[in-house]
Amino acid sequence: MRRALELARSEWGNTHPNPMVGALIVEEGRIVAEGAHAQDGGPHAERLALLARGKTPRPGATMYVTLEPCSTPGRTGACTDAIIASGIKRVVVGATDPFAEHAGRGFEVLRRAGIEVITGVLERECADLNLVFNHWVKHGPMLAAKAAITLDGKIACRTGDSKWITNESARADVHRWRRLFPGIAVGAMTVLKDNPRLTARCEGQPEWCPWRFVFDGLLRTVVDKNPPRVFTDEFRERTIVVTTPHGGLGYVRKLRDLGIKVWCFESETQRVAFADFRKKCAEERIAGVYFEGGAQLLSELVRARQLDYFFIYRAPVLFADDKAKSAISGLRPERVDQAVRLSDVRHHQFGDDAMMRGNLLYPEKMLVDETVFSLR
Repeated sequence: MRRALELARSEWGNTHPNPMVGALIVEEGRIVAEGAHAQDGGPHAERLALLARGKTPRPGATMYVTLEPCSTPGRTGACTDAIIASGIKRVVVGATDPFAEHAGRGFEVLRRAGIEVITGVLERECADLNLVFNHWVKHGPMLAAKAAITLDGKIACRTGDSKWITNESARADVHRWRRLFPGIAVGAMTVLKDNPRLTARCEGQPEWCPWRFVFDGLLRTVVDKNPPRVFTDEFRERTIVVTTPHGGLGYVRKLRDLGIKVWCFESETQRVAFADFRKKCAEERIAGVYFEGGAQLLSELVRARQLDYFFIYRAPVLFADDKAKSAISGLRPERVDQAVRLSDVRHHQFGDDAMMRGNLLYPEKMLVDETVFSLR
């Protein structure tokens, strides 16, 4: 199953909105064929493994697959039908498909056909592989965020200096997650201050550009005579500015003349409603968006209870300065049980730096410091 996971990860970020899946066939203790789902609409891993075998598997052959085989026809045919037709009599599975039409049904179909089915092998790892897909099929697009912080939760000195809080290995891991998510998002001030590329640059791989979202309710990024690189580089057609009518139609036209897409949402203020943004992503089949800042954008996400998942990189550094910038602000819990928490937490180590990630659990009653946001 670990090898099947390796196969699935070889297509990291390529399969949206489908899951990553790896499959292999074992005969007499030896792997004889492998397959990995490569893209939406393409053949599934189980069918590719059977095709790679090139002939009927030997009696006693076992298929290992990271995700429950699909049991509905879809565009490529039910994988359960292909497995049954192959004559394989034993299937070992990692995670159950969260898709309601499948969830557990594939196991039943195989068992009714006389196939032994073993489930839950490396289940936590197999499920975690598809955290974006799992959220997509149950709830729609996943809105995730990343922050690199000090031990006291700061993302920059009072001067704004933040390069670099975390080490090189931790920053490389950020690019790995960028490669997974089909979209990356930042606020206007991050674009104006840092002029980022917002691409995934992983060692040994070509630079890759997801959909790049710039949240800019007043279109401040368009005013400057020298537009930011996300409006002018070779990937500019992958840039989408998320704004409101308060930015002005003239600037919208200017962006579109540059080849930049614009999503304009009705709003009484300069801020876009994240629920509207999520709905538009669902319509465009963008399964997940990875928010990288700044602090105001992340704070507004949490305040609106719209952040689903959080990646927190923590370095062994202390600023101990109440005027240094915090990663997230704007809440006012009066008791510990009114705090936002992470669930299904995973931990990773990058030298002296550590990363914690998980789903956000919001308290039933979440108190907000209204003065923080009314001033912006």
